[in-house]
Amino acid sequence: MIDPGGSQLLGALSADGGLLALFLVSFLASTVLPLGSEWLLVAVILQSHEPWPAVAVATIGNSLGALTTYLLGFWGGEWLTTRILRMSGAERRRAAALFQRYGSWSLLLTWVPVVGDPLCLVAGALRTGLTRFLTLMVAGKLARYAAVAWLVMAAGG
Repeated sequence: MIDPGGSQLLGALSADGGLLALFLVSFLASTVLPLGSEWLLVAVILQSHEPWPAVAVATIGNSLGALTTYLLGFWGGEWLTTRILRMSGAERRRAAALFQRYGSWSLLLTWVPVVGDPLCLVAGALRTGLTRFLTLMVAGKLARYAAVAWLVMAAGG
């Protein structure tokens, strides 16, 4: 039977959907969509009482979403910076040098709402090395999800 109300989709994206739902929401939350995934991580942990598989799935999903945003910046960065931001070649080179010198450490903050997604986009547009990007981005996201899981478990979850 066809479900015109979309309750199957809502069920898949709820705590009842478990780790698959957590992966999908975590992935989407690290793109330009205004979503959060911590609430679902908490719900999954409270249901299963197994924090580390949930932390791993959320980290992987969120990191793959961030990598997608990085790749959009990498492949569309010149168009974004010249057509949308209207930066000259000299301005782009200067921004790239500053980000490479100081800014790449900011990738530890890619988990922060509102600023995290643009950081991934800028890192791609400015051609931050993929290994450096992945290392810093995953470390930040893992630390965030581990902290949420620890708080849930410490609260008696």
